[in-house]
Amino acid sequence: MRISVVTIFPEMFEALTCCGVFKRAKEEGLIQFDAYNLRNFTTDRHRTTDAYPFGGGPGMVMRPEPFFRFVDWYTERFGKPYVILTTPQGEVFHNELAMELSKKENLVILCGRYEGVDERVTTIVDKEISIGDYVLSGGELAAMVIAEAVSRFVPGVMGDEESLKDSFYNGLLDHPSYTRPAVYKGMAVPEVLRSGDHERIEMYRKMESMKRTILRRPDLFMKKELTEEDKRVIVELVRSLVGGESRD
Repeated sequence: MRISVVTIFPEMFEALTCCGVFKRAKEEGLIQFDAYNLRNFTTDRHRTTDAYPFGGGPGMVMRPEPFFRFVDWYTERFGKPYVILTTPQGEVFHNELAMELSKKENLVILCGRYEGVDERVTTIVDKEISIGDYVLSGGELAAMVIAEAVSRFVPGVMGDEESLKDSFYNGLLDHPSYTRPAVYKGMAVPEVLRSGDHERIEMYRKMESMKRTILRRPDLFMKKELTEEDKRVIVELVRSLVGGESRD
C-alpha cells in the first residue's frame, strides 16, 4: 500500500516514520510512505500556497492550484489515488473507516492549514475526514493519526492478527490488562486471570470489555449489533453483577 501526504511541513512526518510499527512496516516494504512538500507544486518564485479570502475576513486560505497540480502529477506517476482531505467538516474518523481505507492501493492525504483550503479542492477529494471536534493548527497531526490507524490493517504490518483485537475491535472497548507482579501496593490481579482456566479467562475478558463499553462509551454499545455470543456475555455479566453464578 502507498500512503502519501501533501503538506507545507513535510518534516513533521519524521515523527511518524522514525520508530515503532510504522517504521518497521516501511522498512519491510509493506507500506510505501512519502510526505510531499506542497510548495514544490507552486509556480511563483515565493512558492506561495495561500492567499486572502474573497469577500474579506480573517486569516488566509490555501490556494487550489498546488493541490490540483499535485494530484495530476501523482496520477500520471502512480495512477489515480483515493484522496482524503483533513477538515473539521469531514466524517469523524473511526476504526471501521480505517479498515476500509487500508484496502486502497494508493491513498493520498491533503493537509490543510490557516483558515482551510479553497472549496474547489473538494472536487478532487474522495472523502473529507475529521479526527474530532477540536481545533488544530493544521491537518498534519490528523494525517498522522489516519496513516497510523490505516497501516495497522495492512496485511503483515501487525504480524500477529490477534494484535488487532484491542480497543474498538468488534465495536467494543478493550478489556483490562495486567502483568507481573501479581500483587502491587495491595492491588491484586484478578484471580481468574491466574487460574489457568482459559474458558473462564475468555469469558471474564468478554464481560469486562462489554461492561467497560457500556459504562464508558454507551454510544458505541448502542450502535453495536449484538451477536448470540454478545447476548450470552451480557447474561453472564448481569449474573455476576447481581451475585449469581455464571453458567455456560
